[in-house]
Amino acid sequence: MAKFRLAHLGLVVAALGFTAAAPVVGLAPVYAAEVLRPEIGKPLQEAAQLMKSGKNKEALAKLRDLDKVGGKSANETYLIERTRAGAASAAGDYDTAAKSFEYLIGSGKLNATEKAQFSEGLIGIYMRAGDLGKANAAIERQLKERDDPKLRAYLMQNYYKQGNIQALENELRTAEKSGRLSEDQLGMLANIQLKKNDKAGYVNTIEKLAANYPKAQYWTDLLNRVQTKPGFSGRLSVDIYRLKLANGLLKKPSEYMEMAQLVLQAGAPAEALKVIDKGYKAGALGTGPDAARHQRLKDLAEKTLADQNKTLAATEAQLIKDSDNDGLASLGYALVQSGQADKGLKMLEEASKAKDLKHPEDVKLHLGEAYAVAGKKSQAISTLKAVRGTDGTAEVARYFIMAINKPISG
Repeated sequence: MAKFRLAHLGLVVAALGFTAAAPVVGLAPVYAAEVLRPEIGKPLQEAAQLMKSGKNKEALAKLRDLDKVGGKSANETYLIERTRAGAASAAGDYDTAAKSFEYLIGSGKLNATEKAQFSEGLIGIYMRAGDLGKANAAIERQLKERDDPKLRAYLMQNYYKQGNIQALENELRTAEKSGRLSEDQLGMLANIQLKKNDKAGYVNTIEKLAANYPKAQYWTDLLNRVQTKPGFSGRLSVDIYRLKLANGLLKKPSEYMEMAQLVLQAGAPAEALKVIDKGYKAGALGTGPDAARHQRLKDLAEKTLADQNKTLAATEAQLIKDSDNDGLASLGYALVQSGQADKGLKMLEEASKAKDLKHPEDVKLHLGEAYAVAGKKSQAISTLKAVRGTDGTAEVARYFIMAINKPISG
């Protein structure tokens, strides 16, 4: 019998990724030198030459003739299928390529490296063919043998395309435990939740995006949506504005004006002036038909601060006499904003321990905010972590921790 040497088979399968880039799975060259029957070896050699010339469909036709040859050995079948795998992949005949890849993977003739490469190539074939169910099954088999972040990303992409939110959430939890939760993956989950009108789940996912990938779009969406949650207290509007200001999200003149008015009502004129000054520096205030109105609010804030400073001692004494711990908490916060951090923090700390507070979690929240204003990061975070409540205080406290730990990146 004649000897035939198979030519180099260039098997390259494009596996579509979540992004526009298409990673390529390159399979190692195959050479075989052994005695083959002429009715096997000659058509194989001819098929290889056709592939080399780019005539992959013709090569497939040549290989189909070999299917009629009887009495093939296991090795002959292996060589035929390996050649067919290359021709079918290059020709875009995904069904034929998949069958050949499946045979080769189960043949027992591939070493560990080649088996992994062919397995990934099979996944790519299924994904190119749009058979996501088979692609997922193949990925899951691979993941049992080795945990590959790239394959997990393909799996999540497929779940996203299928709208399989439960499976996607399970994979996301696995990725999160391993520290591999990507922005794209969270974005997939958020889109599915939005389509399914899962408002609570969507807010939770957007919160994770804002916490891990702080951007204006995520923070804006999060702060707007959290206020629509059932039971969210209107008292916290001023704190939402503080978060917006801290993240540079205030843009409109009306936003600066409303926030300044709210903090004035909360008894913090120094903070109101800071807000107004930022509005002027940003070009949002002091211009246009409402410029005079902006100036009047600034004048009011300056006068209120001056009056507060003049009567500070008397106000504090009266609040202590009346055992008005809510009033002392508000005054303490105002003092921190006006630059009297030591005095203000001490007043707030003492007030937060009182048993007669109308909204004790609010006071704890504002103490955490005050620590942050004073530059005491660790104390701010520990205080904010202790904030409870079902009216939005716990969420707002958590968001302040997010803003402290990972300032917005733009």
